[in-house]
Amino acid sequence: GFWGLVNNAGISTFGETGWLPMETYEKFADVNLLGSIRTTLAFLPLLRKYKGRIVFMSSIIAYFTLGNGIYSMTKAAIERFCDALRLEMKKFGVQVCIIQPGNYARSTKIQPPVSAEEIWNELSEEEKAVYNKEYIQERADFFNSILSEGSTNGNEVVDAMVDALTSPAPKARYMVAKLKEKVLVFVCALFPTVVMDSVLSYALSK
Repeated sequence: GFWGLVNNAGISTFGETGWLPMETYEKFADVNLLGSIRTTLAFLPLLRKYKGRIVFMSSIIAYFTLGNGIYSMTKAAIERFCDALRLEMKKFGVQVCIIQPGNYARSTKIQPPVSAEEIWNELSEEEKAVYNKEYIQERADFFNSILSEGSTNGNEVVDAMVDALTSPAPKARYMVAKLKEKVLVFVCALFPTVVMDSVLSYALSK
């Protein structure tokens, strides 16, 4: 039989919207979103036949972004794809689960520290006319500080994946995150956008 499928592949990078070329957006959509969809479609007949499980790796970044909007975009899209798939698969006895890790950058190495100099060198002339090196250095320092706070207990995420695959009654979503990360998700999900923007703008200004 075929018991389960885990869509875990993902890549991340840092940069404001105009800093990244279209080719980067296409690459991220291809790996983080379309890659999971391609794999799911390939195994869907077996999953339906054997009433298997499908597990997707999302992120709390699906709810907000602090400098990696391109990654956030793909994770938000995965969430909606899973919502549709979960409802459609119920009649076949196939369960769809989403894992939503917090900051585990130090465990996964998905995002290396960013270099302000490298970012500046790759900017278009139009973007260099808008931003200066000092601003980019500040953003890079801010993002690197977030990376340095990442948890090293990657086994917490693996445990959630195992539960999603083996539990008699798996959860639709497993949020594996620190309390302050969960609070931020709660604010972003339930409060008006103006509140969310104020909270995130304050965080970015710090």
